[in-house]
Amino acid sequence: MKVVKKLLAPVLVVGLLLTSLVTLHHLKDAKKDNVFRIGISQYITHKSLDATRKGFIDELKKEGYVDGKNIQIDFQNAQGEQRNLKNISKQLAEESDLVFAIATPSAQSLANTTKTTPVVFSAVTDPLAAKLVKNLKEPGGNITGTSDQSEDAISTQVDMIKQVLPTAKTVGILYTQSEPNSVVQKDNAKKILEAKGYQVVEKTIIDSNNVKAAADSIMSEADIVFVPTDNIISSTIDTVKQVSISHKVPVFGGSAEMVATGGLYNFGTDYEELGRQAARMAIRIMKGEKPGKVAVETPEKLELHTNKEMAKELGIDISSLKVEK
Repeated sequence: MKVVKKLLAPVLVVGLLLTSLVTLHHLKDAKKDNVFRIGISQYITHKSLDATRKGFIDELKKEGYVDGKNIQIDFQNAQGEQRNLKNISKQLAEESDLVFAIATPSAQSLANTTKTTPVVFSAVTDPLAAKLVKNLKEPGGNITGTSDQSEDAISTQVDMIKQVLPTAKTVGILYTQSEPNSVVQKDNAKKILEAKGYQVVEKTIIDSNNVKAAADSIMSEADIVFVPTDNIISSTIDTVKQVSISHKVPVFGGSAEMVATGGLYNFGTDYEELGRQAARMAIRIMKGEKPGKVAVETPEKLELHTNKEMAKELGIDISSLKVEK
């Protein structure tokens, strides 16, 4: 009997330790479950997408959701590399209660990764063409969000060419072929420009390494250049700015952040506000609404943004530039 008791003693100790570890594990899980876990997947670093993320986090905080208190934010940036998105999407989908996807590639990667974890996207131009949702009013599935494109934005910017450069006859379009958001805007812009009598030339960016060559080429042919809300071009806008100054050819379109760095004018989305919109949608989902029942939203307001320094460099008067209604 003494031998049995001696053998049982260590077994009981080990058993108690294992029970304690299991209990602690469950307590940790319970504590973790009291904090809403939000993953953020951002495709690349540039001012528009950074502003979108800032607006999202700031609005959450404004509404009482503070990182490190009642929410836990896990921010991941793919740095423009498609191969990084798959790993980021898998990790965030598994470890988050909701994922915020910034830009079309991030949203598409998450859509291909999870059908259960709620996803709210932003800075996506055409959610239908990107096959993120089935319907804008009732998306279905686990994904919804904010689009950065208004139907009137491109048309209004094209009309403003007459104010900026009344002698312009040829308009260039510089875009990245691999970005669906850019292709959609390029097609829309081309249709509008040709309908208004402009000759259109196109140049495609393959990656950040050929931005300068493509910009040089198109600015040698065009009087003015339209750039969509393009992630690759936005991240290399300093290069485009230098080519624009060298050729004395203005660039319009893109985003407010792109114009602040090297474009001439833009009538469009405030990306920080767009991020705030997305945060309000996320809060609705956090409170129990189904993503598939939350309608996709477009920018609540559009604004005119100009760059006076670029206007001076290019010798263009933009003092009377305005949105004609």
